[in-house]
Amino acid sequence: MKSSSESNSIKKFDLIVIGSGAGLEVAHAAAQTGLKVAIVEKSKMGGTCLNRGCIPSKLLIHSADIVETIRTAHLFGIHVEKYSIDFQKIVQRVNNLIDSDSSDIRNSFDNSENPKLFTSECRFVAEKTLLIGKEKIYSNKILIAAGTRPFIPPIKGLETTNYLTSDQALRLDKQPQVLTIIGGGFIAAELGHYFGSLGTVINIIQKKKSLIPNEDEEISKKFTEIFSTKYNVHLECSPKLVTTKSDKFVVLAKSSESNKTLEIESDQLLLATGRVPNSDTLDLSKTGVDVDENGFIKVDKTLATNVEGIFALGDIIGRYQFRHSANLEAQYVFYNIFNQKKKIQVDYSAMPHAIFSSPQVAGVGHTEQDLKKTSKKGYDKSIYHYIDTAMGKALEDREGFVKLLVSKENRKILGCHIIGSQASILIHEVLVAMKSGDGSIDNISKTVHIHPALSEVISRGAVTI
Repeated sequence: MKSSSESNSIKKFDLIVIGSGAGLEVAHAAAQTGLKVAIVEKSKMGGTCLNRGCIPSKLLIHSADIVETIRTAHLFGIHVEKYSIDFQKIVQRVNNLIDSDSSDIRNSFDNSENPKLFTSECRFVAEKTLLIGKEKIYSNKILIAAGTRPFIPPIKGLETTNYLTSDQALRLDKQPQVLTIIGGGFIAAELGHYFGSLGTVINIIQKKKSLIPNEDEEISKKFTEIFSTKYNVHLECSPKLVTTKSDKFVVLAKSSESNKTLEIESDQLLLATGRVPNSDTLDLSKTGVDVDENGFIKVDKTLATNVEGIFALGDIIGRYQFRHSANLEAQYVFYNIFNQKKKIQVDYSAMPHAIFSSPQVAGVGHTEQDLKKTSKKGYDKSIYHYIDTAMGKALEDREGFVKLLVSKENRKILGCHIIGSQASILIHEVLVAMKSGDGSIDNISKTVHIHPALSEVISRGAVTI
């Protein structure tokens, strides 16, 4: 029998990684160099992106995209007589794929001592010391990549209702007839498209003047206009009370524009009101790590916290909440953890994003509203519409456009914003141009583009600026 002191002994590692999203890559890379590594993950392996975020949502959205193609087939002389939605099969297909991938990652640790997987919730109990269940582990080097969770706003009555967040909405096995979404950012845009294209009546309650308000103002305005023709969009409205009546959700929302109170009824309620960091679950004060007023872990340009040897990356630091940015950070943090005297600053230049709604939206760099406030030497802009290209006409995309923002001084690309078909793909030409050579718009305008590919909308926008 082990003595009490033996059972309470602290296990020591060369590196501890908290979270199994992008942090998993750092853990494996460190283990392959011969270091003794621990991974702590209380939930499913793979992080938010695989289990509750970008992967399942895009798999589901593809089904919505197919339905939208069927519904617009008449524009191209094709008449579809009848089709039906098997909502449960759509969701089950995605769940099977996601759960299988997550399980495969988990199973790979079954006989692994390095990296060593700990599957319980953890918290700091002393400097660089974690309590996991009844075990304590220590390392002089720690990476915190514990992510975020949905933010629950303080709306009266909400706590007594069985509302959904994006976590539950992606696994909902019964299609709602009417869905109310509180929030107007990218989650509302993507899930509104998913449920709405499959036939659900969508209500959106957005406190700001437009949907996706963080986008370039012209993109946001056009997206709001298009979404408002498809769904019941209530702008400048704040939810004040949530109740239930005969198994229905009832949201009372006050319009700041008309000062009227709206009563919106639905059979499901989805909160898409942003995300908060999981830092509050870790008891970071015990190890001295600082957080900002919103709970995001403070890191410098090398991803180091204020405590030597402790680094953080991904959503929990609040810089960019994308999996591709976390993957970039993982490359830097792996080097910096083990080269602390010659750390390298993360290069976030040309960091893109996309919203997989309908229409799609993609962007990189400055928005025009940013430049109006900060640009001292001036900028030029070009807007080119999809419909003015041959492929735009073929696709019948009459709303889409590309917006380019270029420095007057040196013709460097300051920003690009796209709304329309395949926006998430088209943006990549601009990304390469921004990162390569002198980063000027001439890298695009001097390049021969295939006619009549959709990429001509980029090239023509570049030529006209």
